[in-house]
Amino acid sequence: MNASCFPLMMADEGVRVRVVALKGGAGLDRRMTEMGLNVGAELVVRQRQGGGMVVMRGETRFALGGGMAHKIMVAPTQGL
Repeated sequence: MNASCFPLMMADEGVRVRVVALKGGAGLDRRMTEMGLNVGAELVVRQRQGGGMVVMRGETRFALGGGMAHKIMVAPTQGL
């Protein structure tokens, strides 16, 4: 992990990020990977609402709770 990574929960709406690490333990990491939110995945933050958020990977939307989003470490992507 590099110094520019941060929890997904801290990303602003409309920002494109890349997953760099999952910090949730084996069960959460497996669940995230099965959903397609694995290390290397590019996500776009669509909505921040209450304690949770909606992110997109490609055409697929995911609603994540704040606790889960806090355990996904991301870094901003370069370019688009």
